[in-house]
Amino acid sequence: MKLLIPLILLVVLTGCSTHSVKLGKKCTKLAEDNTYEKSFVWIINNKNLENFDQKISKKNCLVNGEKL
Repeated sequence: MKLLIPLILLVVLTGCSTHSVKLGKKCTKLAEDNTYEKSFVWIINNKNLENFDQKISKKNCLVNGEKL
């Protein structure tokens, strides 16, 4: 059951035509106030897909002190 719900959500989310879903732990760069965002599921507008890897990546998690 624990595996079924995420699989159904994944199928539903990937059906969006204007958005893409990226999976895996990724983080934003550290802000001026020492905060950042991290997530395992990222929903990205297809218009911003080209810039996504520059702004949000696994490398940022390591720089921010997160463990992969």
